[in-house]
Amino acid sequence: MSETTVFLCLGSNVGDRHGQIAGGVVELERSGVTVESRSSVYETEPVGVEGQPWFLNQVIRGTTRLTPIGLLEVCKRIERLFGREPARVRFGPRTLDIDILLYGDRVITDDRLTIPHPRMHERRFVLVPLVEIAPRLADPRDGREYAQILERLDEGKKVAKSSRNES
Repeated sequence: MSETTVFLCLGSNVGDRHGQIAGGVVELERSGVTVESRSSVYETEPVGVEGQPWFLNQVIRGTTRLTPIGLLEVCKRIERLFGREPARVRFGPRTLDIDILLYGDRVITDDRLTIPHPRMHERRFVLVPLVEIAPRLADPRDGREYAQILERLDEGKKVAKSSRNES
């Protein structure tokens, strides 16, 4: 299989948030994803469940020879490695969350995986770091640039660069 460009979003709001995101990136690299660029780390207001700690989020661009399902399995294994447990509350607190945003220009919808990520166009915490590292990237379904989608997004959630940004 040839290499495919992928975009992944990592998030954490429990424990050593910076360490878990950085460790998740290292594990992705050990597991078949060559990381080519990373966004800044952003401090982001939780979506869906109020009253939980704020998240740190980072988007990475990389390449992989893994299949989409193979990449999903790697992401789930890494989440478990960092202590992620099955969610008791959807969108609740988590040590590490790794979402596949894009897999090349593929559009995939099945019972295990939807690409592009089904809610990414609604979420500032995904679009801000995504546009930072790929300002001209477009949705493979309709060709709209994510920067334009972000300009029109009014979800009302705060997203700011973390005061502790390492790459």
